[in-house]
Amino acid sequence: MTAMSSSAVQRPAPSHSTAFAVVAGLAFALAISKALPMTMDTVSGALAPLCANAADGSPLDKVEPIGSYALPNVPGKRVTIVRVSYGPGGFSRPHRHAGSVTATITKGEIRSQLGGGPVETFGVGQSFFEPPGSTHLVSANASATEPAELIAVFVADEGAQLTTFLE
Repeated sequence: MTAMSSSAVQRPAPSHSTAFAVVAGLAFALAISKALPMTMDTVSGALAPLCANAADGSPLDKVEPIGSYALPNVPGKRVTIVRVSYGPGGFSRPHRHAGSVTATITKGEIRSQLGGGPVETFGVGQSFFEPPGSTHLVSANASATEPAELIAVFVADEGAQLTTFLE
């Protein structure tokens, strides 16, 4: 058995838009974490309403907390960052979020519809914005065969329930 050097392994290069989105997200998270760090136990507690029953479309659907930080220059507000992964055909039930949400697609394509607006499809590197109180009627993987993923950044009141599912 011969050892293979790590330089012999070939990996596809990430696209520029994906690399930019990842670097920008990490820089943003690092900058805010310097302002006021928070433990992941606290983040998980704040995200519990977001993660509970987040999607019914695929067993591969999940919401993972990345971080949550008080905004020192905006008393009473918090920024929370999560990764939403949808398996093939995955989706979230209609819902509403507290505060504002900006989402950036990091893998695959996501279909989204707010209120009475059109259903739109967003690809890697694209983003969409949800104003406070918007009804998110469609949030789904546009593919029945490939996974999709987005990073969502919430800005909401401290202690707010980030996601409320509609009946």
